[in-house]
Amino acid sequence: MPVPPAIEIARRATLRPATDIAAQMGIGPDLLEPYGAHVAKVSLAAVEALADRPRARYVVVTAVTPTPLGEGKTTTTVGLGQALGCIGRQATIAIRQASMGPTFGIKGGAAGGGYSQVVPFENLNLHLTGDLDAVTAANNLLAAMVDNHLYNGNVLGLDPHGITWKRVLDVNDRSLRNIVSGLGSGQDGIPRETGFDITAASEVMAVLALSRSLRDLRERMGRIVVGYTTAGEPVSAEQLKAAGAMTVIMRDAIKPNLLQTLENTPVLVHAGPFGNIAHGNSSVVADLIGIHAGEYLVTEAGFGADMGAERFFNIKCRTSGLAPDAAVVVTSVRAMKLHSGRHRVVAGRPLPPAMLEENPEEVQLGASNLLAHLAIVRRHGVTPVVAINAIDGDFPSEHAAIREIAASVGVRAAVCTHFVDGGKGAVELAEAVVEAAAEPGEFRMLYDDGATLREKVEAIATEVYGAEGVDYLPAAASQLDTYERAGFGTLPVCIAKTHLSISSDPKLTGAPRGWRLPVREARANVGAGFVSLVSGDMRTMPGLSHSPAAERIDIDEDGNVVGLY
Repeated sequence: MPVPPAIEIARRATLRPATDIAAQMGIGPDLLEPYGAHVAKVSLAAVEALADRPRARYVVVTAVTPTPLGEGKTTTTVGLGQALGCIGRQATIAIRQASMGPTFGIKGGAAGGGYSQVVPFENLNLHLTGDLDAVTAANNLLAAMVDNHLYNGNVLGLDPHGITWKRVLDVNDRSLRNIVSGLGSGQDGIPRETGFDITAASEVMAVLALSRSLRDLRERMGRIVVGYTTAGEPVSAEQLKAAGAMTVIMRDAIKPNLLQTLENTPVLVHAGPFGNIAHGNSSVVADLIGIHAGEYLVTEAGFGADMGAERFFNIKCRTSGLAPDAAVVVTSVRAMKLHSGRHRVVAGRPLPPAMLEENPEEVQLGASNLLAHLAIVRRHGVTPVVAINAIDGDFPSEHAAIREIAASVGVRAAVCTHFVDGGKGAVELAEAVVEAAAEPGEFRMLYDDGATLREKVEAIATEVYGAEGVDYLPAAASQLDTYERAGFGTLPVCIAKTHLSISSDPKLTGAPRGWRLPVREARANVGAGFVSLVSGDMRTMPGLSHSPAAERIDIDEDGNVVGLY
């Protein structure tokens, strides 16, 4: 029997009051700010209030290099959290908040799917408690103050051609990538070239995700660099006297949002930095609460282990001070077949018919990609577990092939049917994770703070991506030199690249070798606390597809949303 659309399943769910969900975590009503009956903000005071409770096992869910259709990482995160409850283990889940860019674009929402999803479905995918709106407003306030400073004499000596701060919008809109602002009369500002990023790719979003407290948020806002003087000196939001007002706008957004799964497992939904542009993880604050709110804290890192998990290990854990106990690497038969190199998959189009035929040998041919992601996890001293996300049409022989690949390197694997069966469909995975998390580990970062920015990039390129080395365009090399001179060299690095390959070329499947990582741009996200490198033709403002989801989303006569998925 086909699984109903996610929104239909969500509407049939029996939700419990947010106060009951919080009580499971040891959080009293005095630490909640309700947004209706089933959503609440959690006070930052909960971090200290729960600090004396035992520390949960910390599990990060990542994946192989995904097909354009995705492999169900959020669904697996939710299914695992529910499954831990099925075997008598108290779990809390922490995920990112949905951006309306993907929601109205081609990807859809970020609530999970089937019978392993977060509810209320519509709230999660449409605004929730307004955090992304606050990020947008704070970001654009700073942009307005930059232009206002130029208009009113430019006392700080900002070079109009050296301004790096852009405006943002939580909508996919390619026409805003490059614009000229300030056109019109002399009263309309100083004309200059600029552009828009999508809100989820903004530094303010990354600041929200990495701040440990309201005070830390304020300090990070002040450190944001908006541009440089003609002498090459950085100019900060603090110097523009914008950081205080930005923090005021964000004072509620820094509080994590509490929701629940279909099986009433607590879920902290907070922050949404993109996984192929920003660091791709939910907030540090949510984890500082969740790590003392049960026996297990299950969080998700965006895209494959080469992207979200690498940044989880080297950026988020560096900031939070938390060390993971295990990592789940999600894969699927279709992902393994894609990485055999025999098929071409295009988002929005049906899978090639040959990809749907029983072919365990083809699964084996895709082993290099899975093995590469397992190696990335192990390189950081964390025990991996393979989650085989079963999809209708898979064959047992193909699942067995993935188990054999995992077993060949001594890694546990579990077949999961949580999309169809909810938590009970991921019990084998939950039991494997409990075993893996109990094993002694020695978590380690990929590089030291004292390494140069180029050494950090080289470490990621060669040890994570499998590249032979790194090639910098002159502009990127000059920018890195500027950042080192400005004292930003101790920051970790975040490489924006395609998520469709471990390499920088989306057409290369498996685990490519013999290539070099091209870096065309560098950005100092000093407030967030990392230096961002851009590889290839990455865009920080996505565009809509030929047939975006927005065309199908509507409201019926009873006020119900239709077409949201």
